[in-house]
Amino acid sequence: MRSRYRVHEAHAVYFITSTVIAWFPVFTTATRCDILIQSLEYCRSQKGLKIYAWVILDNHLHAIVSAPDLPRVIADFKRHTAQRLLDQLEAEKSDWLLNQFSYFRAKHKMESKHQVWQEGAHPQEMSNDEMMLQKLEYIQNNPVKRGLVAAAEHWRYSSAHESCVGSQSVMKSDSWQ
Repeated sequence: MRSRYRVHEAHAVYFITSTVIAWFPVFTTATRCDILIQSLEYCRSQKGLKIYAWVILDNHLHAIVSAPDLPRVIADFKRHTAQRLLDQLEAEKSDWLLNQFSYFRAKHKMESKHQVWQEGAHPQEMSNDEMMLQKLEYIQNNPVKRGLVAAAEHWRYSSAHESCVGSQSVMKSDSWQ
């Protein structure tokens, strides 16, 4: 792993990306997206995760986050959401996607017959305000650039609508500085 994709400072703020294996479109239903949202909320309330911005798209999640042990929190999040997603896909009888997760599983991943997430989260430390604002804008405008909505605040699975409607979402954390 390259050193620029490592968590170096325990309490620093990081931009992370978690991508579904082979970029398969998993987050295409409210139920599947809600698995991620509920898991993020759990990590926030129980594991010290601070969430500054987030967006869920069909095959990946971007977030700006911090935690005392961020690598462990991300690993727990991905392991938990993978199992919940697999359970959901089984309930939906989504055999095609389950078969793909089995086929594309890395050979060294012997503990499971499926792999939902690509390895790593590519954490990038937010070293200054300019970088923080650039990543925040990137996160919020990702659904707009993909042509999914006309305005960032219209995307349901993003923190952009929270700041626009003035809600006090459970996903919000303290100021980043």
